[in-house]
Amino acid sequence: MPQEPAEPTDRSAVRSLLRLWPYVRPVRARWFSAALVAMLASCLALVFPLVLKWMVDGPVADRDPGGVWLGALWLLLLGVVEAGLFGLRRWLVARPLAGVEASMRADLYRHLQRLPVAFHDRWPSGQLLSRGTTDLMLLRMFLAFPLTFLLVNGTTILVGFVILFAQEWSLGLVLLAPAVPLMILCSVFETKYSLVARKAQDQVGDLTTVVEESVLGIRIVKGFGRNRSQALAFRALARRLRTTELGKARLLAGIWALITAIPELAIGAALVLGTIEVADGGLSAGTLVAFLSTALALRWPVESIGFLLAMSQESATAADRYFEVMDVAEEPEPEVSEKPAGAAGQGIVFDGVEFRYPDADPGSPPVLARIDLRIRPGETMALVGATGSGKTTLTALVPRLHEATGGRILLDGEDVATMERSRLRELVSVAFEEPTLFSATVGENVLMGAEGASERELRRALSVAQADFVHDLPQGLDTQVGEQGLSLSGGQRQRLALARAVVGGPRFLVLDDPLSALDVHTETLVEAALRRVLAETTAVVVAHRPSTVMLADRVALLSEGRISAVGTHQELLRTNAEYAWLMSGARETDALVPEEGSTR
Repeated sequence: MPQEPAEPTDRSAVRSLLRLWPYVRPVRARWFSAALVAMLASCLALVFPLVLKWMVDGPVADRDPGGVWLGALWLLLLGVVEAGLFGLRRWLVARPLAGVEASMRADLYRHLQRLPVAFHDRWPSGQLLSRGTTDLMLLRMFLAFPLTFLLVNGTTILVGFVILFAQEWSLGLVLLAPAVPLMILCSVFETKYSLVARKAQDQVGDLTTVVEESVLGIRIVKGFGRNRSQALAFRALARRLRTTELGKARLLAGIWALITAIPELAIGAALVLGTIEVADGGLSAGTLVAFLSTALALRWPVESIGFLLAMSQESATAADRYFEVMDVAEEPEPEVSEKPAGAAGQGIVFDGVEFRYPDADPGSPPVLARIDLRIRPGETMALVGATGSGKTTLTALVPRLHEATGGRILLDGEDVATMERSRLRELVSVAFEEPTLFSATVGENVLMGAEGASERELRRALSVAQADFVHDLPQGLDTQVGEQGLSLSGGQRQRLALARAVVGGPRFLVLDDPLSALDVHTETLVEAALRRVLAETTAVVVAHRPSTVMLADRVALLSEGRISAVGTHQELLRTNAEYAWLMSGARETDALVPEEGSTR
């Protein structure tokens, strides 16, 4: 699980939002143009009261119908221009800000691909998904609306008060009186709302995780009749989110009520005082109408402050969550060293390899301790051990899915820690016990193992994996396998994963119990074909069954994170009690074991 985030502060929120600038900079011209257009349109609304003042003190007072119609025409023209300017603002920002969102989403996806496997082991996928969807949508909306209109409304309020003071400074002071309490209220609101906004967005991520797990594990849920328990778990999270959202709504309702009520009281006071001045002859009726119309025109810019601040705080939280992931260090690229002279043909060497998970307690024993093992060129080494002995972890260190915390792993004499990852993963091909397929065609899934492989290599890989069933699928190699490949059986998925591992004819092959889901007949056919592939590569095979062990030239017994014995299958059966116990079903197949010194 990710660490609990620190409580957001106004300063951290501002910093997070400022970090959006590199994404906004390419579209800054259109964004600033849109802000200026919106500012002009908003300030244009303040001209309406001036036209009304002219109409009341002029044509209305003089009983001039022509002047009234002229004033009405001016009001109509101003309304049309204002509407056109706001339409132009939306057109200016729609396309570029959609591009900003797409660019940020692409950067997040690219970054996730480059983060270490340990990061993905800790973080729920739903949290990452919500950051790439909901949070980025909030940021796009922030750039398009709250950020622009905080600037626009602030300018409108400033210009409006200049007009108010120019018309009647004493009434302007009455309307300005609520400014200080409103600023204090907004500051308190921002602090409280930022906390509850972060809490709500994290809970959305938790809810997304539950939905994703339930969909992917629907067979388990249905198979064990856990529909009700899953629904109850989801309902509990949904209720928790609902409670948080109601807290947000209460905060927003409170600030909105105060921001609305306080200016209304000030306008009411100004109306009473202004009416008294008109009655005493100290103020013209047109001036009072213009003053009150200007004050009413400023209602929305003032009242919207609470709404805009709420959206801004949610956006600041979204930016915090986005950069929380983006700030995680990617897998470091090593300082590439030259390949040692005469290194070819040295196979795989584990030299004092140790491994401890990054989040393990400092005093806990390592998962792997002092692994010393050499696999000769062209040799296949089987890794055997009890569950939890570290077999899968050891094989994951070869392509650097995890980083060894001690010792070295050499491929033909070259330390994997100094190899470019792209080159390392071209040399090393992997197949895992739990095969993962993507929502793509059969052919595309297999060819992920070797970009640019030919049609002939593809068909050879399918033949080795005994995956010729693909030709009977509705569209053959072009058949979509569906999410996680669940439209196929477990054995079919495993055969496609094996085909993906061997399609490129890799120099080094790492197989994690690749035949566990196959029936006996298919397993025999795959083993026969796989022997030919293993004869051309250097391989490490995690094995749990005697039939898989017999693919190997030698066997390494892994016990409690250490190599406790190395030898042929027959040697270890005779000399090692732990190995004999693990392979207790092997004696029935001893006749099939090749003699020592022979090839597969």
